[in-house]
Amino acid sequence: MGLFGRKNNSQSSAGTVKLLFTSDVHGSDIVFKKFLNAGKMYKVDALVIGGDLAGKALYPIVDLGEGKYEVDGKVVGKEGLQQVIAEIRNSGNYYVISDRKEVELMKEDKRRLDEAFKNAISDVLRNWMKIAEEKLSDFNIPVYYNLGNDDPEYMFDVLSESDKFVKTEGEVIQIGKYEMVSFGYVNPTPWHTPREMEEDKLYVKLKEEAEKVSDAEMAIFNFHAPPYNTNIDNAPLLDKDLRPVVRGGEIVMTHVGSTSVRKVEEEYQPLLGLHGHIHESRGFDKVGKTLVINPGSEYGEGILHAVYVVLEGKKVKAYQFIIG
Repeated sequence: MGLFGRKNNSQSSAGTVKLLFTSDVHGSDIVFKKFLNAGKMYKVDALVIGGDLAGKALYPIVDLGEGKYEVDGKVVGKEGLQQVIAEIRNSGNYYVISDRKEVELMKEDKRRLDEAFKNAISDVLRNWMKIAEEKLSDFNIPVYYNLGNDDPEYMFDVLSESDKFVKTEGEVIQIGKYEMVSFGYVNPTPWHTPREMEEDKLYVKLKEEAEKVSDAEMAIFNFHAPPYNTNIDNAPLLDKDLRPVVRGGEIVMTHVGSTSVRKVEEEYQPLLGLHGHIHESRGFDKVGKTLVINPGSEYGEGILHAVYVVLEGKKVKAYQFIIG
């Protein structure tokens, strides 16, 4: 195919707090629905999405008239169109249906392309709002979210239209007895994504968030970037052409997390660190006494990666990775 590149005081009756965390959903309807369903099944007090809600590609579909459409040089009818749209959305990507002239204009004019992307992302987010309202109508479960490095800032405005979605970035979110602070910017990447910061500036911002909590031992640091040099920040080493380095038939891995995230977690020692960003680095580790977790991501295959966490007192009583 061608493409264009508040507060919630809910708490379990036994004095424990149960939450379900995912990250890097990247526009996948299937993964988002599975996440909500898992939250209901586990009867959690909070659902937390740790950033990168937006998909990465927009596919142009040319409306030829008379019920015919052109996709990647192939002509399909209305039934074939629905199959194409399902394939695009199942992989977390977006589509736009336009006449040939508009498609050509989008190729030539970045502002038109950006506007088409914005409309597509906004439409999907509004559909997610409806899905969340329907699926969680009988459950008092908030959906906490922060944006990640791939997410345009206007997504905050769109999601503010929902009563079910609660912005966490810049806020102290009370989940039972626990305080959660969040930040979605990451250290620089080779991809130059919308929300990146140099490590020195990132450290200042993260420290500002950390200072907001009243008791670090009862705090959750929901930072999109994982801490550097841990089990949860491994990614393929890239060459100058941004291709994975292969040696002896094996892809060479390297640590790509944030030194600032690690430094702040070392200094404040929160109870729990929730992270994402590095899709292939599902796992857990310790930074001092802090348990840090990355659920990983396979959004393109429609597979949910999440972690179910049970907090009790000043300890993580249990945690379980969920893949399905």
